[in-house]
Amino acid sequence: MAHASDHYYVPHGSYWPIIASVGLTIGVVGAASAFNGSSTGYAVLAVGLAIIFYMMFGWFGTVIRESLKGEYNEQVDRSFRQGMMWFIFSEVMFFAAFFGALFYARMLSVPWLLGEDSGAATHEFLWSSFNEAWPTNGPAGVGGEFQTVGAWGIPALNTLLLLSSGVTITLSHWALKANDRAKTVLWLVATVLLGAVFLGFQAYEYIHAYHELNLTLESGIYGSTFFMLTGFHGFHVTLGTIMLIVITIRAAKGHFTPDNHFAFEGVAWYWHFVDVVWLGLFIFVYVL
Repeated sequence: MAHASDHYYVPHGSYWPIIASVGLTIGVVGAASAFNGSSTGYAVLAVGLAIIFYMMFGWFGTVIRESLKGEYNEQVDRSFRQGMMWFIFSEVMFFAAFFGALFYARMLSVPWLLGEDSGAATHEFLWSSFNEAWPTNGPAGVGGEFQTVGAWGIPALNTLLLLSSGVTITLSHWALKANDRAKTVLWLVATVLLGAVFLGFQAYEYIHAYHELNLTLESGIYGSTFFMLTGFHGFHVTLGTIMLIVITIRAAKGHFTPDNHFAFEGVAWYWHFVDVVWLGLFIFVYVL
């Protein structure tokens, strides 16, 4: 690998930001059209997503090639690290909003509708017939009766899987810092497999919820918050697994050294963030 020069590397003439803007615009238009009943909405959304995937593949490939050519110095490395920190912070705020929605519905709205916590007037004048506690799907007949997903089945198993994956990626990081490529790749492969198994179990859980528990997106506020939180977390696990596959391939090719492996660390940070979010999900969605 070449040595980075002293200047701060700034790419010029890159067309990837323009492609990203086009893909995002087409994707948003397609999603909005699909949500409003357009017959072509999903096709337009698919085109937008395809452009975004193409952009990500090409842009990250360009960054990897620049890194391998030694274009980046320590200052650029710090910029990457700061950018990843801010990205994870934005994701924390993203999930904080979703957990906030769950808290508001469960701890504030439902007690008010029941006439608790100084909500007698709300109960009497807004919804006097409301007599359910959490979990609720609203008035009878909206979404139908449903059952909740037990915490000590697949959710507990998935918790064990994600916690184990946090251990395996840490072991891989230690092996990388010890310059042991074989163990680095081995533990990365184990992390990828654990993430894939987690997603498989979550897909099975969704099928079980829809077909056997009648727990759907139409099951009132409980169904909405359940699928919103677990679904977006599953999306993040999917992205994290894809990133893990990429760095596994790169590690096998010898792209990382004990002193130069930010891409590995960035993915590891993201994966640990996904683990922590799941612990919150498991407690507040499944257990309590």
